[in-house]
Amino acid sequence: MSGLILAHDLGTTGDKATLVDETGEPVASITAAYPTDFGPGGLAEQDPLAWWGAVCTASAALLDRVPGSAADVAGVSFSGQMMGAVFLDSAGEPLRPAVIWADTRAVAQAAHLERELGLERFYRITGHRPNATYSLPKVMRVRDDEPEVFAQVRHIVLAKDYIAFRLTGELASDPSDASSTNAFDQVAGCWSDDILAAAAIPSGLWPQVVPSTTVIGAVTAQAARATGIPQGTPVVMGGGDGPMAAVGAGIVIPESGAYAYLGSSSWVSVATKEPLYDDEFRTMTFTHVVPGAFVPTATMQAGGASLQWIVDVLEPERGAASDRYAELLADAGRVQASADGLFFLPHLLGERSPYWNPRARAVFAGLARHHGREHLARAVLEGVAFNLLTSLQAFRTNGVSVARIDAIGGVAASSVALAVLSDVWGVPVSRLELADEATSVGAAVTGGVGVGLFDGFGLAAARVRRREEQAPDAANHARYVAAHELFLDAYRRLEPWFDRLP
Repeated sequence: MSGLILAHDLGTTGDKATLVDETGEPVASITAAYPTDFGPGGLAEQDPLAWWGAVCTASAALLDRVPGSAADVAGVSFSGQMMGAVFLDSAGEPLRPAVIWADTRAVAQAAHLERELGLERFYRITGHRPNATYSLPKVMRVRDDEPEVFAQVRHIVLAKDYIAFRLTGELASDPSDASSTNAFDQVAGCWSDDILAAAAIPSGLWPQVVPSTTVIGAVTAQAARATGIPQGTPVVMGGGDGPMAAVGAGIVIPESGAYAYLGSSSWVSVATKEPLYDDEFRTMTFTHVVPGAFVPTATMQAGGASLQWIVDVLEPERGAASDRYAELLADAGRVQASADGLFFLPHLLGERSPYWNPRARAVFAGLARHHGREHLARAVLEGVAFNLLTSLQAFRTNGVSVARIDAIGGVAASSVALAVLSDVWGVPVSRLELADEATSVGAAVTGGVGVGLFDGFGLAAARVRRREEQAPDAANHARYVAAHELFLDAYRRLEPWFDRLP
């Protein structure tokens, strides 16, 4: 069977539309941006209509860029930002802005869930701690703070679910995205009655959960006019961006190894046959889009976002953003911040793994008069690496071997970043050829399996190609092991202080 898959990756900053051919190779891609409203108290929201507008714009532009491609599209599939909540009325119209993963206002609601069910029990049901970054506490907060809005809510979905609905008129979700809500029983594979009862949120508000490869419907006439995608094109459910990135990185079976996603949020992840439970609750487990598999993951809130922040602060509006980013990282390669006593705690958006503390904040510790822009940039890069090292240690403690790591996402384009990560983590770190396309390719492979274009997920692992590998320097790694202890100590000492901040 030949044809193309149109994959939409609904990220934090925009929708990336990619055409992928029958060999799993990207043909072309276009990104349409949308804004995020970051506000006081941990507010982070986006307009679902802006997502839809971006999907329409990107689809039409991409199909126009590749002449004749519209007729060859065998299916549409999705990767979507996880852990958010879209509130729809009876007609499927958004009632308010979507609350996205970065929103941390639901601290009280998450604490309620922990009190009601106990941390251990909740973790064993969902594979996750109750936390303000997840969908269910966000839903509870809207109910508590905006009762007039919540009274009109008839459906709660995630980002990619809403776009699939706009294309087909069908409401559904998949296990990977559902497993990011704090409301899904991961072992039973359904919404948890016990958790939803403790939350006092009606189970009927949540969509049916179908396998990620399910063809949930076809592009309607109205959606075809808006997007340029031919009417009747099959639409595959798709999944959350974390598991989709795993597919794109070839992490589809336990023997696949480990990968790191280095985007706005950043994480390290592996594939397993069972959920991975950590006695210290540092890691979480998503359900994979690959049937019968799981994706243990340790995610920090602001990985690449910390690096982009320091670029914006130190190099505001001086040339192209990509050039400023590359130049500052190159400068960072000429110093070693932690060796000079400078550390950065990268908690600009609170923190998930390993601390699960929405009140955590970013801190430069050890600043001295001689420290310059290159030291600050290096400290940020090292801080991200240190934070992810803590999570890697959690995997190793629980019997997961991590002998090498493949890197994807924007930060992976930097040789300096790869070298720092390798030295801090103590394992070889490779940039994958499709570092920026991995999530889109994962969505496309899932869509291709759904419509019969691909035989299975093995295609993703077979096509992984490494383009650069940085091996750890033994002396640097030994120094970083000692520096990591200082990094951890800085957080421990500051944690009570974070609770005193407004």
